[in-house]
Amino acid sequence: MPHSTNREMILGIVVGTAGISLLLLWYHKVRKPRTAMSLPKFLSLGNSLDLMTLQDEMPSGQGTTAIFQGRQLQILEKLNELLTHMEELKEEIRVLKEAIPKLEEYIQGELGGKVTVHRISPQHRARKRRLATVQSSATSNSSEEAESEGGYVTANTDTEEQSFPVPKEFNTHVEELNLDALIQRADNLRVNESRKVESFELLCDHKEKFRDEIEFIWRFARAYGDMYELSTNTQEKKHYANIGKTLGEKAIMRAPKNGYCHLWYAVLCGYVSEFEGLQNKINYGYRFKEHLDKAIEFLPEEPFLYYLKGRYCYAVSKLSWIERKMAATLFGNIPSSTVQEALQNFLKVEELQPGFSKSNYMFMAKCYADLNQIDSAMKFCNLAVLLPCITKEDKDAQKEVKKISTSLKSVLRSEGKTIFLQNAFHW
Repeated sequence: MPHSTNREMILGIVVGTAGISLLLLWYHKVRKPRTAMSLPKFLSLGNSLDLMTLQDEMPSGQGTTAIFQGRQLQILEKLNELLTHMEELKEEIRVLKEAIPKLEEYIQGELGGKVTVHRISPQHRARKRRLATVQSSATSNSSEEAESEGGYVTANTDTEEQSFPVPKEFNTHVEELNLDALIQRADNLRVNESRKVESFELLCDHKEKFRDEIEFIWRFARAYGDMYELSTNTQEKKHYANIGKTLGEKAIMRAPKNGYCHLWYAVLCGYVSEFEGLQNKINYGYRFKEHLDKAIEFLPEEPFLYYLKGRYCYAVSKLSWIERKMAATLFGNIPSSTVQEALQNFLKVEELQPGFSKSNYMFMAKCYADLNQIDSAMKFCNLAVLLPCITKEDKDAQKEVKKISTSLKSVLRSEGKTIFLQNAFHW
C-alpha cells in the first residue's frame, strides 16, 4: 500500500474518532451544561492524570469527558506506533531486497563446495578485548542492585550481569594522573574516532578519584554519549544513554552555570528519548530544548550548539499531525519552528567554524531545497561531498547528500524542460 494511501486511511480514522468524541461531548454539554470540564483545566493535569480517580471525585459528566480525553490519547499513541511500524517495515523490505542477490551468491558458493569464512572486524575485536565481563567479585553482589560504571546504584539482574559487556576491571595498574593531565589526555584521545573507547575507559579508571569534580563529571557523561554512538546493540545503547543522563543530571545540579554540563545533559536526554513512547519523547524534547538554550547562553561561540539547535528546529518543523496533537494534549502548547529558523542556526555554525561537518552542509542543503532555492542547495551538496567521511554520522550524511543531489538534479531537468517548452510555445 502506498505511503500516501496509508496516511489518508489513518487520517480518516482520526477524523472519524474526533467526530464521535465531539458528538459525545456536545451531548453531555446539552444534558449538563454546568458540569462541563474546561479544556485548560484538563490539560493542566499533565502526566499525573488518573482516570479512575477522576471518575470517583467528579460528577458523571466530567468523568465521561476525562475518559474520552484519555481514550483519545491512547488512540494517538496507537496511531503513532502504527506509523512507526510501517516505516520500520519499509526499511526491512529495502534491506531484504538488497540482501537477496548476496544470498543467491552465498547459496551458489555453498553448493559449489566453497567455504565462507566469517571475519570479525578489527574494531569489534578491539572492543571485545577492552570490554571484559564482570569478575567474581561483581557476581557476588545482589542480583537486584549493582553499582553502574558511573558510580550510581541501578536495578540489575543476574542475566544482565552475565551477558552485558562492561569495562575492564578498573584501578589495577592504573597510571596516577592529576585532574588536568587526565582531562587533557581524555580530550586528546577523543579527537580520534577510533580512540573514543580508550578515552571512555581512561575516565572509568579514574571515576572513584574524581567523581565529584565538575570538569570530570561532564566529560564522563560525554564519554557515555560516545559509547552510545559507537554501540550497535540496542540494550548497550540504552544502558549507556541512561547512565550518561544520570551523570548529566548530577553535573547540572552541581554547576548550573556551566554550559558544557547543560550541553551534554541535553544530548543524553535526546539519546534516552529514542527508547521512550511518544509521550516521553515529547517531554524529553522540551527538556532538550530548555538545556540547549541554557548552554547557548553560557557558550555563545560554540558551533556544535547551533548545529544541535538547527537539527531541533528542522525536526520540529517536520512534526506530523499526530505528534503535534499529542504535544498539544499533553502540554497545552505545540512546539513550533520553521525551516528558515533551522537554516539560520546552520548558517551560524558555518560562520563560527567554516566546514564544521558534512552533516551541517547536508542539513543546509535540505533547508535550501525545502525553500526551493535549488542553486544554494546544490552548492552545499557539493561542499559536503568535498569533506572526508570519518565518523558514522559522516557516512550517513554522505548517503543523504547523494539522495538530495539526485532529487535536485531531477528538479533542474524538469524545470529545464518546462522552460524549453514555454520558449518553444512562445516562438
